[in-house]
This record gives sequence, C-alpha cells and structure tokens, in this order.
Amino acid sequence: MNKKILNIAIPNIISNITIPLLGLVDLALVGHLENKLYIGAISLGGMIFNFLYWGFSFLRMGTSGFAAQAYGQRNLKESTLILSRGLFVAAIGAFFLIVLQIPIAKLSFSIIKGSEGVEQLASSYFYIRIWAAPATIGLYALMGWFIGMQNARFPMMIAILINLLNIVFNVVLIKIFDMKSDGVALGTVMAQYSGLLFGIFLLVRYYKRLLPHWNFKEMVQLKALKIFYSVNKDIFIRTICLIFVLSFFTARSANAGDTTLAVNTLLLQFFTIFSYIADGFAYAGEAIVGRYYGARNKPLLMQAVKKLFMWGLGLAIPFTLLYTFAGEFLIYLLTDNKEVIAASAPFMIWVFLLPLATFSAFIWDGIYIGATASAGMRNAMLLSTVLFFPTYYLIFPHLGNHGLWLAFVLFMFARGIVQTFLAPRSLFKKI
Repeated sequence: MNKKILNIAIPNIISNITIPLLGLVDLALVGHLENKLYIGAISLGGMIFNFLYWGFSFLRMGTSGFAAQAYGQRNLKESTLILSRGLFVAAIGAFFLIVLQIPIAKLSFSIIKGSEGVEQLASSYFYIRIWAAPATIGLYALMGWFIGMQNARFPMMIAILINLLNIVFNVVLIKIFDMKSDGVALGTVMAQYSGLLFGIFLLVRYYKRLLPHWNFKEMVQLKALKIFYSVNKDIFIRTICLIFVLSFFTARSANAGDTTLAVNTLLLQFFTIFSYIADGFAYAGEAIVGRYYGARNKPLLMQAVKKLFMWGLGLAIPFTLLYTFAGEFLIYLLTDNKEVIAASAPFMIWVFLLPLATFSAFIWDGIYIGATASAGMRNAMLLSTVLFFPTYYLIFPHLGNHGLWLAFVLFMFARGIVQTFLAPRSLFKKI
C-alpha cells in the first residue's frame, strides 16, 4: 500500500512544488523592484484569480474522484465520458469569465480595498491574466482525469512544463521588457496555454483507444450530469468557503496597510508550500480511495486511509522543524525590503504552527473526494468557516494581525477535526 501511495504522491509532490516555487520566484522578482507596491499588486490580483479559478477547482476534484471509481470498476467508456463532461463544463465556465471580465473586475475591486497605487497595478494585472481562463480551467479537468486514471506522471510533466515556462517568461518580461507586475500576468497566460496544448498531446498520443467512446449525446445525458453536478456543487461550496476565508484574510491585510499586506503575503507562502506538498498525498488519496471505493473493497480502503495519515504526519513534523529553524532565511530570499523583513518577525510563530494544524484537513479532502463523499466535506468546511469569523471579530480588536492569524490557523485545524468526526457516517458506512 505504501508503494501505491508513493507512486502517485511523489510525482504530484514534484509537480505541486513547482507551483509555490513559481510564486516564490514571482515574489522575489517583484520584491526586489524599487517599490513594495508590486508585491501588493500581485497579491490582490492573485487573490481575485484564486477566487475565480479555485471556484472551478471542483472540476479537478470531481473529475478525479469519478474517474478513479470508473477505473476501479474497469469501465473505460464511463472514464471517457467523465473527461468529456469535465471539459464541457470548463469551456462554458471560461466563456463566461472572459465575457464578464469587466463587471468581475469592478465588483472585485469594490470589495477589496488596497491603496490607490496597488489597485491600479492590480487592475492591469487582472485584465491581462484573465485571458488564461480557458487554459487554466480546462487543465483542471484534464489533470484531475489523469490522476483518477492512476496516472500521476502526466500531471507532473504538465505542471513542471507550465511552471518552468512561467518562470522563464516572467524573468524575460520583467528583466528584459521591464513589464513588472504586468509581466507576471502575461507570463502566466503564455505558460498556461503551453501546458494545455501539451496535455492534449499526451491525451491523444497515449489514450487514443478511449477516443471512440467520446459521445456527445451520452456526455450531456441529464441523469449523469445531475450526479456530476451534485458532487461538484458540494465541492464548489467547499472551495468557495476556503477562497472566501483566504480572500478575507488578504482583504483585512490590505486594510491594515501596504506593509502588513506585504508581510502577510510573504508569510502565506509558507502555508502555500506545505499545502502543495501535502496535496501530493491528498491526490494519492483521491486516486487510491476512489479506486477501492469503486471496487467496493472496504479492507483495502481502510488500510489506505491509515497509511495516508501516517504519511501526512510524517510530512508535517519535518516541515515544522524546517520553518522553525530556517523561516527567517526564507524571508530574506523573498525580499530585501528592510521594513517588511522587520515587520514579519513577530508573526513567524504562526508559520511554525501551520504544518501540524493543517495536514489532516488536506489528507481528509483527498479521501472524501476519492469516495465522492462531497456532502461531508462541504459540511465540515461550512462549520469551520462559521467558526472563523466570530473568532476573528472577537480577537482582532485585542491582538490585531495576530488575531487574524490565530483565526486562520484555528479554521484550518477545525476542518480536520470535523472531517474526522464525520468520516464514519459520511465515508465508511456507505461502502
């Protein structure tokens, strides 16, 4: 079982780690420019796209869970139809984002309040990066399907290509063409389309035997779409809650001033790094749990769950030590702004707590998605979100930015605890 987990987790960890590394490179590039406003610009612009694109991440999760169960049932026709439904929904979603980009931008910047300089730069960033929507959302469905088909190698190859190209494009656009935060946005657009084309090539080249099963009439079959919609609706609600909390976190940071915004943006990179690595084991959970759930093999499913949590804890402990002893060094790599470096020091304690407080939520997400037990995952997220806001409003007047971080850490910890209590009823009784 450990070998099966690692065969899926390791390629996903390799591919996932390129994503926060890209974020670190972007922050390092703009963090060493002459003005700290560029850090705030990509933070606010990035937050808007987190809300938009993470809102569609249900396509990756739902497609992965359904595909894994079809794989466990050895139903190649259904596997193909699942991918086609995911890409169909992705195309519709991307179309509406492109068409509605102006009202989306106006609404976003009316809610998110940064300084005038930051908002101007973030707005320019937004109107460039929005054109990556078809590629970004399409890749959610495609890469989720690969994972569900127990193929972690192709998503790894696609992610590495995208992020290496993104780094190259960003360096060229910022250093040579002097585009600053706009260069980060345009580099992302170019890299995303490159990744989509490569993913389509891999699909056609290595899964051509499945293409005859691609049937439009069956793809839009009402009963199948209702099931697809029901699970993805729950994942969508769960994701929107997560985005809302993270967006609130960034908005509160922006209201506290450009320095606090820059500090919290940098410190959130520690959370991002750990989350993407932990997601490697969550993806393994999606594929393996989905496979055994589809095959109705409860003993192997339970064994997989236990092993996944062992790996999750084994990951959280060394990351806690790494952040404790090397966190300050990482801050210096991200920026040479002395004001931001000095202001970040009092809040490093929250970074130290993140791995142990968050790993169970990530592992449970993968398990719930693999079993398409979306209602339980949704309920856990809703309850944790409800707890986040009273915690923040009660504590913030007394602790300031420390109160914001405390509320966030408790929010993530509560997710794992609630999912643990819901698991017997939401997961194991259904198989």
